[in-house]
Amino acid sequence: MDERLAAADAALKAGGGDDAIRSLEELLTADPVQPAPVYRALLVQLYRANRLEEGVTWGLAGAERFPRDFEIHNILGVFYRRLFRYPQALEALDKAVRLAPNNRSVLSNRGNVLLDMDDGVRGEAVFAKLVRAEPRNSEYQRQLGRALVKQDKRAAAMTRFRQAVAVKKDNVEAWMDMIGLANEDLHAAETETLIDRGLEANPDHPRLLEARAVILRRAGQARRCEAYLLELLPRMETAGWLHYQLGNIVADFDRPRANLHLRRAVELEPDKLDYLMALIESLERTREGDEGANIEESYQLALRALAFQTTRPGHLKVLNETLIRVCDFDALSALGDFASLGRGWANSNRHTALLKQLAQVKTLDDRYELLEQHRIWARHAEAAAAKNPIRRPAPRSPDGKIRLGFMSSDLRQHPVGYFALPLFEHVDAERFEIYCYSFYQGDHADRLQAFFASKSTAYRWQPEINSREAAQVIADDGLDMLIELGGSTHMNRLDVMAYRPAPKQASWLGYPHSAGLSTIDYLICDPFNTPPRRDLLIEEPLLMPHSWIALGRMVFSESHVIAPGLPQDRAGAITFGTANNPHKYNRETFSLWSRVLGATPGSRFMFIRPEGSAASFRRHILAEFGRHGIAPERIVFSTVRGVHMPFYNEIDISLDTVPLTGGTTTTESLWMGVPVVSLIGEAFFERLSGSILANSGLADLATEDKDAFVRIATDLAADRPRREALRHSLREQIKAGPLGQTEQFARDFYDLIARTVRPTG
Repeated sequence: MDERLAAADAALKAGGGDDAIRSLEELLTADPVQPAPVYRALLVQLYRANRLEEGVTWGLAGAERFPRDFEIHNILGVFYRRLFRYPQALEALDKAVRLAPNNRSVLSNRGNVLLDMDDGVRGEAVFAKLVRAEPRNSEYQRQLGRALVKQDKRAAAMTRFRQAVAVKKDNVEAWMDMIGLANEDLHAAETETLIDRGLEANPDHPRLLEARAVILRRAGQARRCEAYLLELLPRMETAGWLHYQLGNIVADFDRPRANLHLRRAVELEPDKLDYLMALIESLERTREGDEGANIEESYQLALRALAFQTTRPGHLKVLNETLIRVCDFDALSALGDFASLGRGWANSNRHTALLKQLAQVKTLDDRYELLEQHRIWARHAEAAAAKNPIRRPAPRSPDGKIRLGFMSSDLRQHPVGYFALPLFEHVDAERFEIYCYSFYQGDHADRLQAFFASKSTAYRWQPEINSREAAQVIADDGLDMLIELGGSTHMNRLDVMAYRPAPKQASWLGYPHSAGLSTIDYLICDPFNTPPRRDLLIEEPLLMPHSWIALGRMVFSESHVIAPGLPQDRAGAITFGTANNPHKYNRETFSLWSRVLGATPGSRFMFIRPEGSAASFRRHILAEFGRHGIAPERIVFSTVRGVHMPFYNEIDISLDTVPLTGGTTTTESLWMGVPVVSLIGEAFFERLSGSILANSGLADLATEDKDAFVRIATDLAADRPRREALRHSLREQIKAGPLGQTEQFARDFYDLIARTVRPTG
């Protein structure tokens, strides 16, 4: 026997593993003319070691040498499936089936790939054949049920799942399928009964225990879920899943405790990528303590997670958000292309990830692709709503007050709350009744939320409610119009709009893009931020006469003191800067900023961001400027959160981000007497600062041309008299214009809604 073959044989007899793989690879590399069992043995070892790409390479080599060996084609198909390369998996398994048409293992693998591809019809044909051949095979019954679910044959599917557990009561996957199906159909009592029955058959099975937590969490019953998990904790302290679920459920109202549990989950099961991703996400969102240290730890863990080469949309979302936070543009580009990432998130119901797509558009095709990504998510949401429609109350009499609803979890100390404030400071009580709907997960109402509640006919704060229930509550209130203020942002329930709980529905304020839903009729905007291309909005533009926002005085107050003189005199140099979130940064933005710095000798750039205390953020920022010849000593980091307004006293000129412009930051900068230079683009989200500047009497500081952007910024830097005048007169100028005339803004807004709800003539 060849000594390499002998070594491989010995390694296999000793239990396989890396030694066996090494010996077999050396043998086949040196002499590929080996019998088929040698190739099969290597493929099996590679599969057990989860070395999938190598498995594909050797599987292809084996299939080429032994084209009629169905087992090699079968294993190759399994490798492709594990890599989510479903078309190639199906091609390999089709060959295996042709070679062994009645081999149940091959048929089952092929059926599984068809289900992965959502091909329920062909999947049903495969598993129906297997069930006929072996009716008491619990797994075949289960997979037939899954094929039926994909065709929306839900009753027949449930029958198959019940047969699966009748044959084999410890088929936990079948129990999980039954539980999931009942939960999708919003049969809460049946879902809990199935969990109880599954646990009776499989006492304390972690999958079933965890299922109860997941069901409660997805139903919005965070407190009940927390209580359930805490009850289990004393006797299951070493259960990684329990700490993982606890961390997830408390994250929105107790982030430090969430991090403790998620760290424990990773410690208990370090190979569980879901647990690692949850910790990465939670750390990135942690504002308590040393925020820079949290960001840095999140980023370092993300670099570790990249080694897993995951392609799951949920994992890619977490990695994308973490890499964006520290501006690691090289790693970001390696995650995937714009269309694939966005469609993956849209198809997996991760619409909040689409916010981070806005800053990544480069071409007109990208802008249309982004619209389609929102539509993809919306089609799924509308289909889910259609399966479980809400009850429609009888129409109200048209002669009463207009019932106007605002749906947002951000009607509190939040930018959305700041800009919504004028409508509540100047409620048109003669014509309107105001209803508010919040799903905010915090423990208590802040002073702004209390103010909104005091000005509302009803303020329904219901954190523990699912989307369909929320839609029913809204429908029962008999609104004339519902306006959502959150869009695809955290803790907001955009899918509620898919149920159309009000006869007319609109988006406003919280998300600078079309939501995607056909059930949202309007997007409230103004003449300056409405896209010139009508097809860059899905909804009908509902135009305010001047500005789509105004500045609530409770927030934009005189308590924010403008320091006398110019920052240039205090620093000895012109200081450009930004307080915009890093999710608005990209290489185009840094190139533009660098051109301005390069054309303004001795100038510097200041970041007013909490990320500045993270070493990786600073390193990447300096590297981006360095690519354009800007020295590190010209970059300044002011690391603050929530108390940033005084730092505008250290900036001479704010430079906007592109293509996603500032909104809140633009108004704050102007309020502090700091002019903003902005680039206007084609889409709604590229025109926000342009609108604010136009409504502040500074339309000349916004341009559609990059060269003009640089010229405007450098000319302004050289125009000391204008900057002095703006520093000390801009606030009064804003107060006298559309942004500051809050009572007129509210009157215009309520008139617009009245005309929309009850048109005359």
